[in-house]
Amino acid sequence: MKILDYILLFFGGLIFLYMAIVILSYSCMMIVSFFKLRKKYQLDNEAEDEYIEAIYTKPVSIIVPAFNEEAGIIDSIHSLLSLQYPQVEIVVVNDGSTDQTQQKVIEQFQMKQIQKVVHEQLSTKPIRQIFQSEIHPNLLLIEKENGGKADALNAGINVSKYPYFCTIDGDTLLEEKSLLRVMKPIIFSNEEVIAAGGNVRIANGMDVHLGSVFQRKLSSNLLVVMQIIEYVRAFLLGRMALSKFNLVLIISGAFSVFSKQWAVEVNGYSTKMIGEDMELVVKLHRLIKEKKLKKRIEFVPEPVCWTEAPQHMSILRKQRRRWHQGLIESLWKHRKMTFNPKYGAVGLISFPYFWMIECFGPLIELGGYIYIIIAFFMGDIYYEFAIALCFLFILYGSLFSVASILLEAWAMNTYPRIKDVYRLMLVSLLEIFWYKPLTLIWRYEGFVSFIRRRKDWGNMQHGGLSKKGWTE
Repeated sequence: MKILDYILLFFGGLIFLYMAIVILSYSCMMIVSFFKLRKKYQLDNEAEDEYIEAIYTKPVSIIVPAFNEEAGIIDSIHSLLSLQYPQVEIVVVNDGSTDQTQQKVIEQFQMKQIQKVVHEQLSTKPIRQIFQSEIHPNLLLIEKENGGKADALNAGINVSKYPYFCTIDGDTLLEEKSLLRVMKPIIFSNEEVIAAGGNVRIANGMDVHLGSVFQRKLSSNLLVVMQIIEYVRAFLLGRMALSKFNLVLIISGAFSVFSKQWAVEVNGYSTKMIGEDMELVVKLHRLIKEKKLKKRIEFVPEPVCWTEAPQHMSILRKQRRRWHQGLIESLWKHRKMTFNPKYGAVGLISFPYFWMIECFGPLIELGGYIYIIIAFFMGDIYYEFAIALCFLFILYGSLFSVASILLEAWAMNTYPRIKDVYRLMLVSLLEIFWYKPLTLIWRYEGFVSFIRRRKDWGNMQHGGLSKKGWTE
């Protein structure tokens, strides 16, 4: 047997082992998610109005960082003003926008400049002015020097007055009961839960008016539909299962709630890292374990937040490349937590999982695609290897996606039209043939950007709820 044969067999075995671990992990996650959703599905829907008085003791400041969000900021604010929540303030942070974001907010909501004492708990770029709406006194607008999304969020924390803050992107919309739902684990845990993230769904192609989604339907853009499938699988399988055991390292920055006390104690959002959302969650986990606190970070499965997804390949490429770079940065910065019993299950399970499957997984899977091509040309036993590996990719990629869609349709019913569910299932079968390889290549580029220490957040251009910004 030639040396090349030994090399191919070794790499083939390595890829098979990896795929077996991934499939086993996803199978376990699916089982956990199924039973968790079944429990929620079987329970009678609680009358959320009945515990509003309990929520009243936990007022929330909603922070909306905005950079060049003139296309979607008004709808976003309208959705926040229509929230069913007894005590809330809305803090829009204009992070040095160069478009008409600030002017539109001032004109639409009749904002007037005010003098306000700011408790600077976190260091940020200078705040220039603070405005307050004359028609909605709980709506504030901060004008500050450009410092990036993390800096804008920190400025919002400094200005906010309530003990909990909710962060949403400038191009996202919330349903009326969104804040009630995401605050439930915090309320009923007697403050054991110090952070909670909501489920995110894509609003492209839907009928949106004055901050509300009136008709739920799938976008005609195939790239957007692929992202919808990806979101369903990631949120329902990954985050729900990890959250059950307090292992979730990522809750979406598009919609999440934090205890200000604990967020400030870990110095808020990091302005020097691309993945500021994940970084804050990891820092909180680290603090919890090092101080031996009985605290939790949870994911709320209800689809409560609508956001716009990139509609063009070039924009999606930048987004995924940046996401993966941010993931690696946080894992590397806190690498001492990996396999460290001091950090409990987070160090022994969550960090190894994210290193192996989320971080290095794209490199191994991309190598798997290359291996399949080479094996088909080699013939003999390698041909059989290629077929077996194709089968594993289909099982991992398509079948788990179909199962996630069925689970979502049964428990959430985000897309009520049955033809939309069928379309999602059909499109998911095509994922491994073109969309998956592309995302693997983009995530590989994120690896390269990390190695090169590239710090380019980049501007994203959108065409619906938001034209451009750094909010993805």
